[in-house]
Amino acid sequence: MPEKPVALITAGASGIGRAIADCLLKNDYRVHLSDVNPDTIGECLEVLTTATASQADASKVGDVDRVFEDLESHYGRLDVLVNNVGVAGPTAPVEEIDPEEWDRTISIDLSSAFYAVRRAVPLLKKQGGSIINIASNAAMSGLPLRSPYTASKWALIGLAKTWAMELGCNGIRVNAICPGSVNGPRIDGVIDKDAQQRGLSADAVRDVYLRQSSMRVFVDAVDVAEAVRFLCSPAGRYISGQSIGVDGHTEGLSNWLD
Repeated sequence: MPEKPVALITAGASGIGRAIADCLLKNDYRVHLSDVNPDTIGECLEVLTTATASQADASKVGDVDRVFEDLESHYGRLDVLVNNVGVAGPTAPVEEIDPEEWDRTISIDLSSAFYAVRRAVPLLKKQGGSIINIASNAAMSGLPLRSPYTASKWALIGLAKTWAMELGCNGIRVNAICPGSVNGPRIDGVIDKDAQQRGLSADAVRDVYLRQSSMRVFVDAVDVAEAVRFLCSPAGRYISGQSIGVDGHTEGLSNWLD
């Protein structure tokens, strides 16, 4: 029998990452996840009992190298890499953003993907596979007050297209998924920050976010997970270099500063 495919999911112990891990495990993948928080990893593995994990800061090259050492020790192969690490970054006008906050956001949201891919490619080249960058609908339109976050997510789409061109001849597909607002504590925190910045209630800001989607919805983490599963499956074998929205169709992230 052929070996079950192996997926590595960064920031895989909570939120979207955990939903992806759960989805792939249910679809006969073996899953290794990394996360910066050891307590979150422990809680995750109590539920996803067949997964394996590494504690790591994905913005640090040495930590990423250790994740791949653990992965190779456990499985000796890799078929799917999901670059899911990300932070919201500061909510502020560009002239008020602290350069240290800019550097931190770019390091976590963008450099982490580069560090992972450079280690993943030699493994993926052995049999082909799939790389998926979790970007954002902000990468399709821009997003006021969120310069470093938006820059990193646009870059993840650019890298997906570039890596698809570089690696397609090796049977490696590379795509970006662009979620809209995802139900959960992270978007609640973003809304609270935005509300404070604008001097509005959180409910008022949430309503604006909802109205930016044609379907007037926030998506669920499982919706993103199912898109990942599809792209990794035989049904997605010729899909590469694409950015795919999972957002109820974002009409635009309004520049409503006035």
